[in-house]
Amino acid sequence: MSPAREPPALSNAVTDSQWIFTENELLRTPSILDGMTPEKERENRGKGVNFIFQVGIMLKLPQVTLATASVLLHRFYVRHSMIDIPGRPGFHYYSMAATSIFLATKIEEDCRKMRELVIACVRVAQKDPLKMVDEQDKEYWRWKDNILHNEDVLLEALCFDLTLDPPYKILFEYLNLFGESNNRRLRNSAWAFINDSCMTILCLMYSSRYIAASALYAAAKRCGIDIVDDEDGRPWWEVIDVELIVIKRACNFLATIYENAYIKNGRDVSIHESTPEISDESTAKTRSTAARSRETPITETSERVQEPKKRTRSPDDVQGRIIVDGQDEGLVDAIANMEENRCKVTNGYITIKADGYNFSKSNRPAAPQAHHNAVDDISEEGEVES
Repeated sequence: MSPAREPPALSNAVTDSQWIFTENELLRTPSILDGMTPEKERENRGKGVNFIFQVGIMLKLPQVTLATASVLLHRFYVRHSMIDIPGRPGFHYYSMAATSIFLATKIEEDCRKMRELVIACVRVAQKDPLKMVDEQDKEYWRWKDNILHNEDVLLEALCFDLTLDPPYKILFEYLNLFGESNNRRLRNSAWAFINDSCMTILCLMYSSRYIAASALYAAAKRCGIDIVDDEDGRPWWEVIDVELIVIKRACNFLATIYENAYIKNGRDVSIHESTPEISDESTAKTRSTAARSRETPITETSERVQEPKKRTRSPDDVQGRIIVDGQDEGLVDAIANMEENRCKVTNGYITIKADGYNFSKSNRPAAPQAHHNAVDDISEEGEVES
């Protein structure tokens, strides 16, 4: 008999509790109280996180460090405003995003030189990744002074609470716990869910444990994977001590963000279905009870993934996205796999053969997506005022 499953130990539960808010409380942030609409405030937060990701890519920072920086940014704007009012200047989200990266690299012990950080910030802000930045430039010193000055402000706003537990590590522990660590499709889907959640205020509404559990639930539902109950007949969410209804609320919050992004751009397409919060737990789509397991035994393979179905969607439905073996992998960088004599253009699409896969990427103007790629909307202005 195999040993009973032991869930990951709870950590930072008390520390995280002071940074968890309700949706109504998040409608009374300083920026909103100063007259900014909730939609605009959340859009600016997303732009700040997008800035963090683009600078992080230039500095080759790991995703955990970038996620930590995004959490610091979201927490900062719970206590400070983006709007300038007489007698009290606001804090620009690009300036605070740069400061959040600077502090996150220290927290995660993945430091970069100040010069490298400043140059990356200038290049991303001005949408010029090849811009030559001299240390004697006025722009260079403006960014450096802002980062050093705002570091103390950021630390004070955080109450020097720098103990963070990113959901990526917890997600990996959950995958190991349920024997799904080698399931690449499930793992990548859950990882993408957490990446997208960084753009939102989800980290202010739920703890890292619930974000990781929600990512696992959403990924399992999307991939059609059932997680077997434990020896005592408990479903997987009870094994890791989380509530299913809270998981569904977190998934529905991000699903709403996805749906609104498509509707806003004139595409009323719901690619992420909302999940009813009140439903029969015994028939949850991500749960495999003992009886169901006996009826449909699982083969011992490295990945329990169904054969992908061929899609018959029109080219307009997949504009700007990448298809790998019939699956929608929007974050795959197919261009990096291009080699001479290994690609061709057919009906406006670039087909690339690499590592056993056929990558296809449209060379037509891409439609806006829920994912935030490249330097899309980094800056309306070329510099940040101190």
